[in-house]
Amino acid sequence: MIVATTENIAGYCVKETKGQVFGVVVRSRGLGGNIVAMLRSIMGGEIFEYTQLLEETRRHAIDRMVASAQAMGADGVAMMRFDSSEMGSTMTEVVAYGTAVTLTPVQ
Repeated sequence: MIVATTENIAGYCVKETKGQVFGVVVRSRGLGGNIVAMLRSIMGGEIFEYTQLLEETRRHAIDRMVASAQAMGADGVAMMRFDSSEMGSTMTEVVAYGTAVTLTPVQ
């Protein structure tokens, strides 16, 4: 499965557009992680607990988007994007979305 943030995928042309596809994940750090992150925020600098949470959440959202694209019979996702928002004060929603396509190699 090729996932690209561009409209065109180098070396391929779009044979068929299957439609929009997305993967949604909502996560919370948990009480212990929030306490450690709060203590780190007092000192300043990168808060590794939140960085790791967001990286894992984005990967999980991409995995779900790819699974949806495969279920539609696609072998690529073009124009992939992320969107995120907070739900309440402790949860983060991450959405990966794009256009599911079938591709053929350019001769």
